[in-house]
Amino acid sequence: MNYNQLQPLLSKAFSFGLETFAETNDFSIRYYNFDSEWVCAPFANTEVKGILNDSVNENQHFQYPVFVPNSGTKFNKVILLFHGLNERNWNKYLSWAAFLCLRTQRPVILFPMAYHINRSPDSWSNPRELEDIFALRRKQYGNDRSISFANIALSNRLSQEPFRFFNSGKQSINDIYKLANGIKNGIHPLFETNAHIDVFAYSIGAFLAEIAFMSDTQHLFENSKLFMFCGGGVFSSMFGESRLIMDKFSFERIFYFYKNEFVKNQECKSSDKMITSFISMISEENKKEERIHFFEKNAARISGIMLQKDKVMPYHGAEMALGKHLANSKIEYLDFNYNYTHENPFQVSNSDTKALVNESFQYVFEKAVDFFS
Repeated sequence: MNYNQLQPLLSKAFSFGLETFAETNDFSIRYYNFDSEWVCAPFANTEVKGILNDSVNENQHFQYPVFVPNSGTKFNKVILLFHGLNERNWNKYLSWAAFLCLRTQRPVILFPMAYHINRSPDSWSNPRELEDIFALRRKQYGNDRSISFANIALSNRLSQEPFRFFNSGKQSINDIYKLANGIKNGIHPLFETNAHIDVFAYSIGAFLAEIAFMSDTQHLFENSKLFMFCGGGVFSSMFGESRLIMDKFSFERIFYFYKNEFVKNQECKSSDKMITSFISMISEENKKEERIHFFEKNAARISGIMLQKDKVMPYHGAEMALGKHLANSKIEYLDFNYNYTHENPFQVSNSDTKALVNESFQYVFEKAVDFFS
């Protein structure tokens, strides 16, 4: 399956909300409605409108795409695909989902995190509507080059209220549990009752998946496998400063907040399993024995690949999260033979790299397919 042919073909054919059939007729892309039941109380002293607004209708009521193989009408297995931080569309992931769908013959659900992709207003990624905010932020922070139209919405929201990072994650996990419950109980029209669920998670999506697995008191994922790509480390190991993710000030603000303030908050001392799991993933020393015990106990269900030139999610973060022995045995540490970044691991820069990119793409996703088999 050629990445260089698959990606542009899917980008051209993909039209959000409209059912799409592959030219080869091997799969279709369908859309399903979702209503999030978890509502975050608005933060104090925030704008009623604009990018600091937390009462976003798109975040509560949205659609998610599913790549469906044309090999059946109801399925007993599914893969959930979780994306990275500050994504505003699914373009990068279309070829990923198509490959997994075709090679496993399972539906692949692309599920958006809270306030990401189509769960955020179009205005959050429209440069014309962000011009004033962009100019003000550049003025405030001395024309910092890490500030961009691509990261301005997330940067403003997190630097103004760092707790949004946790709240967004908590809503996302609650939504994932609701989705999984619907699948397990036979409510979802695509799946048989008790269908098996596996997860392919990239970047911050891997962090989210680890917490979702650890805090799964409903046993929805107790037999699920988790394949992590460019992710899986503790929060303190991450370097989120990027023109495509968040600016320097925002990254420093949330890094300090979660390393120094979050755990001291009385609410964070709750017995809530999701909160305690999140705390254990902030830094290596937090609840280390509990975290390492969980991953060692579930080692057979974990696999992944991390990249040497990845500055956002470095490999040592996975060693901190899983323990060195388990990380070294379960997470492969690769270096592609072309220029790439965390944000664009399969970016084709010129004709000379096409074959190398296709080879690397094939390697990563064949390994995921083998793991899910």
